[in-house]
Amino acid sequence: MPDQTIIDVKGARVPALGFGTWQITGRACVRAVRTALDLGYRHIDTAQIYDNEAEVGEAIAESAIDRSEVFLTTKVWYERLAAGTLEASVEESLKKLQVDQVDLLLIHWPNPKIDLAETMRALEGVKAAGRAKLIGLSNFPVALMTRVVEELGVDVAADQVEYHPYLNQDPVLAYARAHGMMVTAYSPLARGKVADDPVIREIAEAHNASPAQVVLRWLIDQPMVSAIPKAGSEAHIRANLAALDIRLSDADRAKIDALRGNGRMINPSFAPEWDAA
Repeated sequence: MPDQTIIDVKGARVPALGFGTWQITGRACVRAVRTALDLGYRHIDTAQIYDNEAEVGEAIAESAIDRSEVFLTTKVWYERLAAGTLEASVEESLKKLQVDQVDLLLIHWPNPKIDLAETMRALEGVKAAGRAKLIGLSNFPVALMTRVVEELGVDVAADQVEYHPYLNQDPVLAYARAHGMMVTAYSPLARGKVADDPVIREIAEAHNASPAQVVLRWLIDQPMVSAIPKAGSEAHIRANLAALDIRLSDADRAKIDALRGNGRMINPSFAPEWDAA
């Protein structure tokens, strides 16, 4: 098994390269998560809205890997953030996941129709009740991160955001690092776009690697950054994990850094106002 790159955040040790499960459902999800665990992944990401928490839970329960070795994240959907509703939602997730506690519980998207202070107090209550070791955010720009951390005084561990070579997330990264938070990159391969990028392909060829492996290594080389690529087949699950074996040079990383711009791909109608790229 490749040596894991570990992120130390709020007293937890998080494998920087995780396994994402968005759009993997049913028996395919059980097989994929079991395969990921068997191959060496120890960081699994899911969410209520993915409709696969039960399958993720089944795979973890059936695995020979002890639950204590798996860093498990799930998320509360943005329509379920009111006090009372949030707590009930978390209990549903825990039941489906077959666990008493998740390692990280995130607010999936901010919801301006529900008071943020109310949401965060409920989230803190879930943590205080022992149902989540750590709490955090997803899809929160710096303005909302600032409200949570500085105005509301909530100790959050992470912000999970879209992050790949074509999207500049420097404002989020800088704020997170300044406050001891991890940034988790979803859609790290830009929905497959990196595979055809000439700059990334050139670097990949020099390392006898794939473009996906190069980009994943670029991400987890950055301080306090984790990445959660999804993969359905054993071949892709194995290939992504092999990113841990690659060693990029400063020049390689600089070439990929230069690609960053405003290439956001995930922008639903309920998204917040994003930071300027």
